[in-house]
Amino acid sequence: MSAAAIVSVEDYLHRTEKPYCEYADGVLHPKPMPTKLHALIQKILMRLLDAQGVEALCEMHVRLSSTKYLIPDVIAAPVIQSPYPTEPVLLCVEILFPEDRVGSMLAKCEQYHAWGVPFCWVVDPEKQTAWQYPSGGEPEHVERGGTLTAGELSVHLEELFSEQPR
Repeated sequence: MSAAAIVSVEDYLHRTEKPYCEYADGVLHPKPMPTKLHALIQKILMRLLDAQGVEALCEMHVRLSSTKYLIPDVIAAPVIQSPYPTEPVLLCVEILFPEDRVGSMLAKCEQYHAWGVPFCWVVDPEKQTAWQYPSGGEPEHVERGGTLTAGELSVHLEELFSEQPR
């Protein structure tokens, strides 16, 4: 097993190459390249959230601490800080890639909760289901006919999965 190269926060924040990497204590963790289905779910989700009066953005770095930056697939808040959030947002969403495991994404949600994010969703575009995970609660599986909620925000999975890539 080879040792990971240590990267400074300054170097991390100036990276421009893709795929994007998350950053924890000097170590880069590449995110998979988004597929068309992944990007389509992001687009629809942002549109549905924007329509409810919040700002929704995709692939935005969030600073959980001075040595930890994650990149949720979608974030939502009444106002999103610039250039990247250093204060918790209302909602972080992770969209599964085929190689992702639900357990690892729920563990990532726990990191968002520890930062102060009250709501997390994990969306599985292949199975067309999702999990909602409120801070202080337990993850709840939501079937395709169900609705994800985050405070006053709600997204019907039928709407989210209404457009299939060609």
